[in-house]
Amino acid sequence: MSIAALKEALPAYAKDTKLNLGSVTTTSSLTDQQLWGAVLACAIATKSGRVIAEVSGEAAEHLPEEAFTAAKAAASIMAMNNVYYRATHLIGDDTYATMPAKLRMSVIGNPGVDKVDFELWCLAVSAINGCGRCLESHEQVLRGSGMPREQIQEALRVAAVLAATAATLEAEAALVAV
Repeated sequence: MSIAALKEALPAYAKDTKLNLGSVTTTSSLTDQQLWGAVLACAIATKSGRVIAEVSGEAAEHLPEEAFTAAKAAASIMAMNNVYYRATHLIGDDTYATMPAKLRMSVIGNPGVDKVDFELWCLAVSAINGCGRCLESHEQVLRGSGMPREQIQEALRVAAVLAATAATLEAEAALVAV
């Protein structure tokens, strides 16, 4: 189970995705924990069983158990928050933004790892799930914590490449089944 196996599985027409997958996982300025937590959280956000299985094995080699669990928690909480906050934003009635969500989100306040790392993972998952409000919120927290835009951009690249990998492999599996 590995990134190498995902790269090998990508078809020739997805050469850019294959090269980008190698690049984002080997030339990052993020810490190992930031990078591999983002990779794992994003893999889970793609909902691709194959991508999750391949990434999780390699991520486990780079992450302590508490970070592995926190990355999974980031994907889980953002699956809920991205739906809720994207919907309240898209409705177009600002009143919803002033109403309490009444949803438990305690893991954001106490993720079990460095808060900046967790926020970065939440931002990356929000990119995959397409929640502008969550992207803005997590980016502000990260910038307020002193994280440079270039590192935030790296997490966005991880999200984009994992999403492309999953979309390509899921499409290929469906085409073979036809």
